[in-house]
Amino acid sequence: MHLPFYIAKRYLFAKKSHNVINIISIISAVGIGIGCMALIIILSVYNGFDELIKSLYDNYQPDIVISPVKGKSFSISTADFEKVKQLNGANIFSPSIEENVFVTYDGRQAIASMKGIDTNFIKTSGMHEYLTEGKFETMFGDIPHAVVSKNLASELGLRVRFVSPLEIYFPSRKEEFSAINPMASLHEQKFFPNGIITLESSYDKNFIFIPVEKAAELIDYGPDEVTSVNIYLSPENRYSSVAEAKKSRADSKKLRNDIQKILGPDFYVKDRYMQNDTLYKMMRSEKFAVYMILFFVIIIVSFNIFGSLSMLMIDKKDDIEIFKSMGADKKIVKHIFILQGFMISMSGAIIGMAIGVLISLIQYKWGIIGMPGNFIVSAYPVKLQVSDILITFAGVAFVGYIIANVPVRAFNKEFL
Repeated sequence: MHLPFYIAKRYLFAKKSHNVINIISIISAVGIGIGCMALIIILSVYNGFDELIKSLYDNYQPDIVISPVKGKSFSISTADFEKVKQLNGANIFSPSIEENVFVTYDGRQAIASMKGIDTNFIKTSGMHEYLTEGKFETMFGDIPHAVVSKNLASELGLRVRFVSPLEIYFPSRKEEFSAINPMASLHEQKFFPNGIITLESSYDKNFIFIPVEKAAELIDYGPDEVTSVNIYLSPENRYSSVAEAKKSRADSKKLRNDIQKILGPDFYVKDRYMQNDTLYKMMRSEKFAVYMILFFVIIIVSFNIFGSLSMLMIDKKDDIEIFKSMGADKKIVKHIFILQGFMISMSGAIIGMAIGVLISLIQYKWGIIGMPGNFIVSAYPVKLQVSDILITFAGVAFVGYIIANVPVRAFNKEFL
């Protein structure tokens, strides 16, 4: 066994002549352990929320969205878009039209975000999973229907089985405004409510879904003119597990790059991450900030090792003289006390991280700690990541080694 390590281990567990040295060492190890435990648990909770939000958006956001860099609309009747349709994995091609419109229902008025959708969107988007009333269908035979968000339904006092039609207005791009008859410059269409959906609050912005053909008529668009194209990975590339989800995201990134090469700089081509990049960047920043705050606490607690190690060197002054008389050079003696301080910090870190991992696994399996209020999950979501454990371990190891060096260097001339 390496001699400095053997002696440092004996010092770690042996009784000291001054009990306060043991107390300070234990306080240092416990403080570092609590900090490491808190880091593992909190980072795992952040990972859980991150995965939860991604899964929520994955359910009702397309894998890829194409929109124009300039202007609002574009034509999909081009050779480039025909190439996009033929790409492997881009079998589900869903054009849509989005615009802010004025809606009235039974005397109530509101501003809504209209989205014209086709049958591919209805079949693939997963919106039907969020229905609270009715069906997610925009056509019943030749009769156009509308599906509205819960916020809009509440604002208008709308229910699915009511017989009053939902009226949508949009200014005509061809007719000039007339003060005498202002209604003549507005396009109007009527739809019967067919469904109400409840989405995540940041996404639910008074949406109303109608057939894409009717949306084009309402705002004077041509038959192939749209504001965006939603692309979903073909069914064989969809996923039902975490491993398949990672593969799906890799496939989506590759598909996005292929589409961007075809369409060029005139179009934005965004995958799911890019559609919510602000949210994901904010979550990563918050996670990093929490890590730095708790890590700073660990650094402060680690300074107790300075006091413990300094007192230990004073306590073991006679031992140091014996080591030197037996032929031990300064390097060996330094290593003994550096390893002693390092072992204090690492013992606390290993025990703390083990407890943090155990608590995280218990929360993941049984959900012991519940979420307050009426949230979409009943317990705090948790996801352990090996990278978090490694970063925490490496950070504490680095700080422990640096702190252990400080008193040894400070007492170098006096004792060594």
